[in-house]
Amino acid sequence: MFEPDTPSSPTAPPAAARPPVVRPTWAFVLAHPAHFIALGAGSGLSRFAPGTAGTLWAWAAFVVLQPFMSDAAWATLIGLGTLVGWWACTVTAQHMRVADSGHIVWDEVVAFWLVLWLVSPTGFWGQLVAFALFRFFDAVKFGPMAWADQTFKGFGARGGFGILLDDFAAALCTLLVIAFWKY
Repeated sequence: MFEPDTPSSPTAPPAAARPPVVRPTWAFVLAHPAHFIALGAGSGLSRFAPGTAGTLWAWAAFVVLQPFMSDAAWATLIGLGTLVGWWACTVTAQHMRVADSGHIVWDEVVAFWLVLWLVSPTGFWGQLVAFALFRFFDAVKFGPMAWADQTFKGFGARGGFGILLDDFAAALCTLLVIAFWKY
């Protein structure tokens, strides 16, 4: 169960003395709105490849939302999702006491929404190529992804921003490959 950073009794250990949350649970996800967002509504609980699970969740959500969304609505959702995600990733990383847990998947969600929005209209195969490229760039973390990942590690707002930034770099690389491939 998740315990807030403030001790509930005089005998409770301080937050720094508690071990990191290595494997979050549904209780942790539901303990704070930031956890629910950062862990991708629970998709980040996957024991196998939580980043891939979060990206698949983003893809499914995109397919469901797409018929109802204009370009302005997508831009607003991605913009607000980035700002709210920055907060959620910052808070969740602090509560987990892990600078960039693989279970925090909101970064994959919002970055992959950006990719899907910008490659639309495209069908299943185009989206699958975007998915594969995005997962490749997010997993290997070379070039701009490595720079973002290494430069913004840590806790606090800077660390929360870094959690998001390396996935936006992966999104940029994905979009560049698709652009060169199409033209």
